[in-house]
Amino acid sequence: MNQNGVRGVGMTAMGVSNDLGDLATRLDEVEATGVSFIELPTYDLDLVIAGKIHQPQLNEVKRITAGSAVQYTVHGPHPINFFDEPFRLPRHFEVLKASMDVAAELGAVHYVVHAGMTQHMQHTGLQAAYDRQREWLNRGGDYAKSLGFYLCVENIFGDYHGKIHTPTPKRLAEELAVINHSHLAATLDIGHAWIELDFYGLDLISECAALAPFARHVHMHDGFGRQDDIWMYTESERLAFGHGDLHLPVGMGGIPWDRLVEACVFPNGVILNIELAKRYWHLRQSCVDATQNLASRLRTA
Repeated sequence: MNQNGVRGVGMTAMGVSNDLGDLATRLDEVEATGVSFIELPTYDLDLVIAGKIHQPQLNEVKRITAGSAVQYTVHGPHPINFFDEPFRLPRHFEVLKASMDVAAELGAVHYVVHAGMTQHMQHTGLQAAYDRQREWLNRGGDYAKSLGFYLCVENIFGDYHGKIHTPTPKRLAEELAVINHSHLAATLDIGHAWIELDFYGLDLISECAALAPFARHVHMHDGFGRQDDIWMYTESERLAFGHGDLHLPVGMGGIPWDRLVEACVFPNGVILNIELAKRYWHLRQSCVDATQNLASRLRTA
């Protein structure tokens, strides 16, 4: 734990092959940067099949991750969605529980799940979706408590055409306050926030400051908060326009990091986890250094 209450900086082990042949190498590369945590992308490691743990695959991941000096966090499957239709929610929860069991076996301290997504609709329909999400996230918080870690709900963004609704950071903060569960927290993804807020013309600083007190987990990557609304042929062209969810190294984009550090107060024990796109993997050390600098100036309470 840093003197200012930050638990540490981590980085996601991006781009691991499904046969796990390069997992050990990727973990070594991340650990060599000096981080305290590694986020395991269990959503892409074939660890759950039809809502059940794939034990041989998990045993291999446990073998590879054993004995490391770092601790782990986990990002579970992206499609888990408690805004979905009621008849599908038990299936979402089945996958969530199995994925959380995987996280527990790997010794994770945080488990990341995405906030809900649904089509835009009239107020009554949206409120019903929020009510469903409150109920099932509360159950998820109970399960996280039984496993001894935090379930951290990540703010995401809708589509670039305004057809998909997902909570803004401020609305997610309001929802977590209503649920008020000891083991339910937020993952503040600042890059995602900027894309979502750009669409609606909302203020990045005040929205992030509203979610920060709930955010025991922060996803760190850079970008420009611009809609990906022009056809692109290559990722390099997308970079040329500064469009979309780029996952650039911290400091390479336009996020106003200094203003965010001044405005946001996080819980004691917050973890800053870098999500770096694979094409920028060669810049991981400078990204970790920049994030460590921000972590040293972060305010907690």
